[in-house]
Amino acid sequence: MPKALPGPLSLRPVREGDLPLLYEMQLDEEARRLAAFVSEETRDGAAFVAKHRKILADPAITFRGVEVAGELVGSAAVFPIEQDIELAYWVRRDLWGRGVATAAVAALLKEVTARPVHARVVADNPGSVRVLERNGFVRIGSEDSYADGRGATVTELVLRLDDPR
Repeated sequence: MPKALPGPLSLRPVREGDLPLLYEMQLDEEARRLAAFVSEETRDGAAFVAKHRKILADPAITFRGVEVAGELVGSAAVFPIEQDIELAYWVRRDLWGRGVATAAVAALLKEVTARPVHARVVADNPGSVRVLERNGFVRIGSEDSYADGRGATVTELVLRLDDPR
């Protein structure tokens, strides 16, 4: 059972002014290793901001800042890839294991009701697998893919949420 949330959690649209803090969060090496599918370009602040400005401008993407007790601690998004809707999220590492990611994903899935939603996670990231399974995602497959964050081929689990919440 996860620890109690460290404060009230809310989601809000990401603003351009949030990008420097989100950039700093994603530089954490352990988080990058576990996320695995992070591009090397995101180590460059200008490239990160340019990429995320495009995300902010895309009406097909729902990109939310995750706040705990009014402090930005991560992000959650759903976005189209080919014919699918994909989920991604990032939470500051000092808050892992506290229920923040699980609650953020739940909140986003209440806002975005389109189904199915797909998610991908490297097989050796049990914390992220738990976040998804606690939110109703089920494993539908796996594939081996090259992960920039590891510089190696990894097994990636594919999960799907079918029923509306």
